[in-house]
Formats: sequence, structure tokens, C-alpha cells
Amino acid sequence: MRSVTGRRFDWPDLLFGLFLIAVAAGTFAATWRLAGGTAADMGPGYMPRAIALALLGFGLFFTGRGLVRSYAGIERVQLRPILGVGASVGVFALLIESAGLAAAAFAAIVIAAVASRESRFFEVILFGLFVTAAAVLLFVKALALPVAIWPW
Repeated sequence: MRSVTGRRFDWPDLLFGLFLIAVAAGTFAATWRLAGGTAADMGPGYMPRAIALALLGFGLFFTGRGLVRSYAGIERVQLRPILGVGASVGVFALLIESAGLAAAAFAAIVIAAVASRESRFFEVILFGLFVTAAAVLLFVKALALPVAIWPW
């Protein structure tokens, strides 16, 4: 479909923006009877409406951009990143209780590196060690969460 200026709409942005506006409108309609309150004394409707307001803002942005910009096309779906990140999350979920946080985090980072063709072995290992140490320090030491670091 052509716009008034003869350019095509950016349909993905336009439809996404309209979807966000519809979700925001539904949220406002569902929470209209709830007390809103103030930031200092929040009622049950305060946060849903605040989030709906943010969604409305993003919806208006994407709708406007979809009307102004011409369609640029959508890239072909790449399976490598989807499978790499999905496998990484799955391995982390499977290992966290049996192997501990350190092994699960390190394995997840190494497997996630498969998602990019630009990953270099040495960099991935160093990054994995750094992030694993940071995760242990943050979750086990700083936040004192009851998570096993090692399987033993």
C-alpha cells in the first residue's frame, strides 16, 4: 500500500506500534476501577498503568516511524544464534542444580559463543572465567543466595 507521498509504509513497525497501543489500551481498560495512588503511596493500579503508559509511548513512536519510513525489508532468520542461545539457556538450567553455579555459568557462556561466527576460543574462555567469577561473587557472596558453587 502506498502512502500519500507515494512511498511504502514500514509495515512491521506500523503493526508493532499498533499492537503496543492496543495492549496499552487493554491495560487501561482492565485497570480503570483500580485506585492509582501516587508514587509515594501506590495503589493496585499504579504500576500496570505506568507500564501501560510506557507501552503507549513506544507504540506511538513505532506507529509514527512506520508511517514515515519506507519499508526496508526483514533479514532472513538465522538459526545459528537462535539455537546457540537456546542451547546455552537449556544447559544452564540443566546444570545449575547438579553441577553448581560455576560450571553452569561457564558452560552456558561457552555454548552461547557458538551463536556467533566471530567468537574466538581464547577470548571466550577468558570472558567465561571472568563472568563466572563475577556471578559467583554477586549471587553467592554479595547477595548470599543459597546456590551451590561446585557439585561437591
